Amino acid sequence: MGETLSLEIRHNIHPEHAKTLDTEGLRREFLVQGLFVPGRVKLVYSHIDRIIVGGAVPSPELKLDIDKKLIGAEYLLERRELGLINLGGPGEVIVDGLSYPLGRLDSLYVGKGSRSIVLRSRDNGNPAKFYFLSGMAHATFPTRRVTLEEARKIPLGSLETSNKRTIYQMIHPAVLPTCNLVMGVTCLDVGSVWNTMPPHTHERRMEVYLYFDLPQNAVVFHLIGEPRETRHIVVRNEEAVIAPSWSIHSGVGTSNYSFVWGMVGENQNFDDMDPVPVELLR
Repeated sequence: MGETLSLEIRHNIHPEHAKTLDTEGLRREFLVQGLFVPGRVKLVYSHIDRIIVGGAVPSPELKLDIDKKLIGAEYLLERRELGLINLGGPGEVIVDGLSYPLGRLDSLYVGKGSRSIVLRSRDNGNPAKFYFLSGMAHATFPTRRVTLEEARKIPLGSLETSNKRTIYQMIHPAVLPTCNLVMGVTCLDVGSVWNTMPPHTHERRMEVYLYFDLPQNAVVFHLIGEPRETRHIVVRNEEAVIAPSWSIHSGVGTSNYSFVWGMVGENQNFDDMDPVPVELLR
């Protein structure tokens, strides 16, 4: 696998099992830390919908090569698709010899069958930080870059409810075709701290939140669990939380922040969710 790449396995968790976990148990099963280490690629393979969560900081270059013994395929995207969002300085992704420059918060969809993926930083003093998700794919769609300006922008919420925010749909059916992967970014305005409240669950999809642009001493209290059995995980800057389909995925911060959301599962319908009225939360 090489010294620059590591892969961690996470197993599925039944909601009855989740109820028995203490703080360290919840963090061990659902929290993903240490995604952005200079000169390294970190991958977390979750048995929840077979998603791979990853992060990489090239200095100046890294390859997404993985031992076939670990994923049962000749190469990473033999049966998968991939979405990347750059959270750092200027970079580029080279897919089968074609270069795609990515500025901060630009995204790239990489279709099934792409063999060679090289990640580069254009300035080692301000390296790129590539966050990515990979899900199973049954068909091949074109690799395509989507800049932040090209994303579908949806303003939501209000300062009165502390959740004024803008959703940027990037790797999304309204922007480009994919098999089942959906990704985007949500940015909260100054003075807003709540995300996804009232909450919801997805019976047919799982979701991952990656929090970023959190000040050094700020945290997000991320809520997980069944609506009537909620728990929380304290999340810091550039950490991610894996949410199974039975779990809500909501949070409140000590400051405003941004997060990358990403989903895989049975469908791509953004509105296919099961709303949870606040009065039902426990």
